[in-house]
Amino acid sequence: MASSQDAWYLSLLGLAEHFRTSSPPMIKLCVQCLQAVFNFKPPQRVEARTHLQLGNILLSHTKNVDLAKNHLEQAVPTAALTYKQSLSSWLLSQVINSFDDVKFEAASVLAELYEQQNQISLSKPILRKAIELSQHNVYWHCRLIFQLAQIHATEKDYTLASSLLGVGVDYAYISNASYTRVLFLLSKGMLLLIDKKLQEVQPVLNQAGHVIETWTGAVYQKEYLKVYFLVLQVCHYLMAGQVKSVKPCLKQLQQSIQTIMATDDVFMGPSAGDMFLWMPKEHLYVLVYLVTVMHSMQAGYMEKAQKYTDKALMQIEKLKIVDNKPILSVFQLMLLEHIIMCRLVMGNKTQALQEISSASALCKQCPRLLETHGPQLHTLLGLYAMSMNCMEAAEAQFIAALSTSRERELWTFANLNLAIVYLRGKREADFNALHDRINPESLPSHSHSLRAAAYYVQGLQAFFQGRYNEAKRYLRETLKMANAEDLNRLTSCSLVLLGHIFLSLGNSRESMNMVTPAMQLASKIPDVHVQLWASAILKDLHRICGDSQRENEAYQRHVNFSQMLLSDHFQASQMSDHNLILWTQGNFPINTSNSPNTSTELL
Repeated sequence: MASSQDAWYLSLLGLAEHFRTSSPPMIKLCVQCLQAVFNFKPPQRVEARTHLQLGNILLSHTKNVDLAKNHLEQAVPTAALTYKQSLSSWLLSQVINSFDDVKFEAASVLAELYEQQNQISLSKPILRKAIELSQHNVYWHCRLIFQLAQIHATEKDYTLASSLLGVGVDYAYISNASYTRVLFLLSKGMLLLIDKKLQEVQPVLNQAGHVIETWTGAVYQKEYLKVYFLVLQVCHYLMAGQVKSVKPCLKQLQQSIQTIMATDDVFMGPSAGDMFLWMPKEHLYVLVYLVTVMHSMQAGYMEKAQKYTDKALMQIEKLKIVDNKPILSVFQLMLLEHIIMCRLVMGNKTQALQEISSASALCKQCPRLLETHGPQLHTLLGLYAMSMNCMEAAEAQFIAALSTSRERELWTFANLNLAIVYLRGKREADFNALHDRINPESLPSHSHSLRAAAYYVQGLQAFFQGRYNEAKRYLRETLKMANAEDLNRLTSCSLVLLGHIFLSLGNSRESMNMVTPAMQLASKIPDVHVQLWASAILKDLHRICGDSQRENEAYQRHVNFSQMLLSDHFQASQMSDHNLILWTQGNFPINTSNSPNTSTELL
């Protein structure tokens, strides 16, 4: 009789697998077969595995999350219960010592499900218990440590997450899982970067880099680890505003990703624990595009940033069709954030607004994205509002960004732009109130580029107050720092402002020496606003020199830039998305009737 029952449930399991792998899959029939298995009272390990299969299938192919959770939790009575009175497949399998895969996979899936339902307090005990039980199983012990560290990182408990990853480094070392040891090291380095513990990052990256350089294992594993390592090195440089210094690392990264994309995935190693990916190579490919865009935008290569953004967004759309992973939306949002800033520099407010709308739509779809990128969105809206001369809205957006962000670089960037809003509004007292936040000598951010920008803002204030010698000192400091790291936009802005100062002082020759290279550099970026400003100064300089032909040419250029900007300004002001500048909290405004006033005055 027992063998007859075995035959029945084994047949049902085989039939269920047939229905699952059919094209298209017949999920309803698969689920019915698996549910029928329980009627034949199979062995405990089979019952546990069947509950796990049902939970996974229901999660993957249906919206019945409660039933999926029920299968993950339900099993036969066992004395191994912890904090929960209901039974679970992973608790059941604790009494089956040889059945590790069910035990730990069920723990992992159940913890992930709780996390998705914002019940993280239920996820962590399951994972801690599973980590404790899995020390003899290298693969699952490492995987569960990664999963628990990720949860702590999501909660911004970076210290605890880093500590867990440190445990993983040591465990992988004694388990001879060399590849996974480097993954743990690099993941720890990434969290230290996120937590801005820049002094602690480099030793960790140096340790990982040494292991990678002396790697004797599989070539594909080495190249994969190298990409992860170089991504972190590039991000480290970019966070420090060192645009020129990062170039060798970025070039190596671009070469390494080409090698990986041309190679089949082969993760063969001596240890069962060496079976992990940071992310699939198709996602890495997009990530390399993203850091290239970040570099191009900081360096002032706007058209290059635009080209790589287009390629990356196209790649993301293709990947989303196959499997819409949440990380793809994060990449998409970060690409939009950078290209929006490029559009504003290039004088294309209409397209910037369309992309702000796309970024808002992504945040609407995923509340977590809005929570993590809300300050960036407020900052972008502040920059757009400034470009439209909606100074009240710009101020409100920057204040909203400052009130919702503790990230030093963003906080400093928002304060610097808020300071410019106050300067343009002749609000000296409000500007002075920001002094400690934007003082280049005591800036909260350690970014080279932001410190250079802080000197520029100080120079701008001195210029507005007619303190020309002081303004020149600040601007020369900006130029020195900008030239050291190829910060082209800051260089062009500083040169044109110095040209304006020398013109005001009656020194037309020195003014020409500043404005001419400013115009050339601004044309390469291209920065339409600096070109507009420079063409106005050049018109006056040529008039002073009595060169009417060049005066007329400069005047015509100025008119062309003005007309282009005014046309784009009007078009953006008529779009319903323009009302996004009214949003500072809560739901996004939709077609608000009281559109903010915009001015066509151009700086």
